Amino acid sequence: MRVNVSNQRDELLGLYRQMVLIRRFEEAAAKAYSQGKIGGFLHLYIGQEASAVGALSTLTPNDYVVGTYRDHGLALARGMSARACMAELYGKVSGCSKGLGGSMHFFDAEKRMMGGYGIVGGHVPLAAGCAFASKYRGLGEVTLCFLGEGAVSIGDFHEALSLAALWKLPLVTIVENNEYSMGTPLERTMSVHDSSQKAVAYGMSRDRFVARDVTHVRERVAEAVNRARAESLPTLIEVQTYRYRGHSMSDPGRYRTADEVEARKKDDCIANAEKTLREMGVHDDVFATIEREVEAEVEDCVRFADESPEPGEELIEAYTYA
Repeated sequence: MRVNVSNQRDELLGLYRQMVLIRRFEEAAAKAYSQGKIGGFLHLYIGQEASAVGALSTLTPNDYVVGTYRDHGLALARGMSARACMAELYGKVSGCSKGLGGSMHFFDAEKRMMGGYGIVGGHVPLAAGCAFASKYRGLGEVTLCFLGEGAVSIGDFHEALSLAALWKLPLVTIVENNEYSMGTPLERTMSVHDSSQKAVAYGMSRDRFVARDVTHVRERVAEAVNRARAESLPTLIEVQTYRYRGHSMSDPGRYRTADEVEARKKDDCIANAEKTLREMGVHDDVFATIEREVEAEVEDCVRFADESPEPGEELIEAYTYA
């Protein structure tokens, strides 16, 4: 079978642009936080872009995404606008959750982005519920659920997997293992470092791989998504990744060395994608155009957030009292 290199190149360029957008968006969010324009918690996705972009590229518009509180990358990869996302971080009424949710609660029903959740592990049963509804209605939809490795020890995670296996739900659960549960290293939180082994107890399929190549992530997650769609069978995946920033903006990250972080940056998913694209014949002007377009989009979303109004009393009352 002849492989269409042009199609592969165009597909990777699209994934590359999404990753660059997430990186630049998060950098702008960090700057706004330091300026006092964003309050509360802010959990950045910098370093983990290949996980969200590769995984979500396997979905159809009718599939569901349920995330944890590190949800900005998921939202952008799902096609939510940078304007709506940045405005939500600013607590503005034009945000995706009308400024009432903030960083940890991005939501877009039209995009079937069913929210980021701040309760560790508590969202996995909600994802199982989405998958159950899809199966019950016979709609052929798939639910993708993201969580960190720190949530693998939470009871809700195990209850959800137990039901997903028992009821054969079209659920793909992705553990983004970035090696640190907040500031606690993996060896101090898990007796078994391969979290995908938890699938064995429930008789479901599992997979585990490193997210250094966005197309590799796409291919591996696609196998699980296809299994869920065609056979209504769940899968547990561990994606080995690494965040370059602290757990949140309030985390100085003293539990790891600067040398460790710099060493991991040498295997950066965006740099790896650029290297592959250059080998495919993509030239400097294409990368410059993407960077220019992304910078303009991020500047626009920051300006939009700055200029948007805050929620009024009527809105707050409507979403507080029944």
